[in-house]
Amino acid sequence: MPTLGLAILDSQFQKGMVVMMFWYGGHWAWWQGGLMWLGMIAFWGLLIWAVYAVITNLTRKPGTNDSGDDPRRLLDRRLARGEIDAAEYQRLRDLITTGDHQSPVGTGSTR
Repeated sequence: MPTLGLAILDSQFQKGMVVMMFWYGGHWAWWQGGLMWLGMIAFWGLLIWAVYAVITNLTRKPGTNDSGDDPRRLLDRRLARGEIDAAEYQRLRDLITTGDHQSPVGTGSTR
């Protein structure tokens, strides 16, 4: 008879343990599944973005930034747009190459 009482207690303990572990039946609520999917998508998205960012940062070559701020290129563009004439272009190009930034009075652009 003592073993029957122990078996009943053991059965009730196991039943209570199942209820505590699996939330009264072991079924997931719909929002738990949704959170799991959102977390998985966010995790893989961040991981893929991090790999992409690292690869593009490591393969970027320094010095290839073509911002167009080079004085010679700006001068070429101004000539191409017709903002300056050939004589002004030549004078400014000579100033850029020699590094002498003082120009005689009256030789500036008419604009």
